[in-house]
Amino acid sequence: MSTEDPGMPGARGDDDRTVDLSEDFVVLPEQTSDDTDRGWNERPGGNDDWLLAERPPHWD
Repeated sequence: MSTEDPGMPGARGDDDRTVDLSEDFVVLPEQTSDDTDRGWNERPGGNDDWLLAERPPHWD
């Protein structure tokens, strides 16, 4: 509840507030720690080269 009387001269409501959006404020990270190699108990780097080499012939 507001202590300001909206009928008083000079009283400002929420719609009149200025909001500074110049800084990059991050609410949620792009990637959580659970969604990393360490979170999955895997070694960093991966095996993409092996997976591409072992592609089934019908994928070509």
